[in-house]
Amino acid sequence: MLKRKFGDRSQWQRVIERKYGQSYLDTKDFKGYITLLKTVKVTEPLSVNYGEKRLCIVDNGYIWLQQFPLEKNHAVTTMFDANGEIIQWYIDICNKNSIENNVPWMDDLFLDLILLPSGELIEKDADELEAAYVTGIIDKSLYELAWNELNSIKRDISKGEFKLVNLSKQHKEILVNKIN
Repeated sequence: MLKRKFGDRSQWQRVIERKYGQSYLDTKDFKGYITLLKTVKVTEPLSVNYGEKRLCIVDNGYIWLQQFPLEKNHAVTTMFDANGEIIQWYIDICNKNSIENNVPWMDDLFLDLILLPSGELIEKDADELEAAYVTGIIDKSLYELAWNELNSIKRDISKGEFKLVNLSKQHKEILVNKIN
């Protein structure tokens, strides 16, 4: 069974105090839902390692913008530090994006792509995708969909044509004005 991830991250116990907002957009460049989570206060910071790099992705005052484009097989989380600087774009490859009880969600297909502001791309969790396929959690069509989507996004990023990256600051501003 696929893991459903909700945009409000209401189950995230690390976040003690939060501000949250969301909107539906239907523009020339984006059709879907955007959500914004501001972590006013957390129990402790969260950092990740990418090789030699160590990045703090959650702390007090950080903002996570999530973009859930409809009829696409990905969702993007742009992580901003307390100064408003982008830490990373985390691209989840997913089977579907939708909404339930007025909260956007994605059905995660395990495979992820991280884009750093330097332009570096990091593929993540290919082993989880393989395991899901081998154990029958996903079938061959979903396995192939995940790899095709990842490779398509990588091509778009290399050509500067992956629109969600370019829209992240604009989408953040739409929601920051709603929650403050």
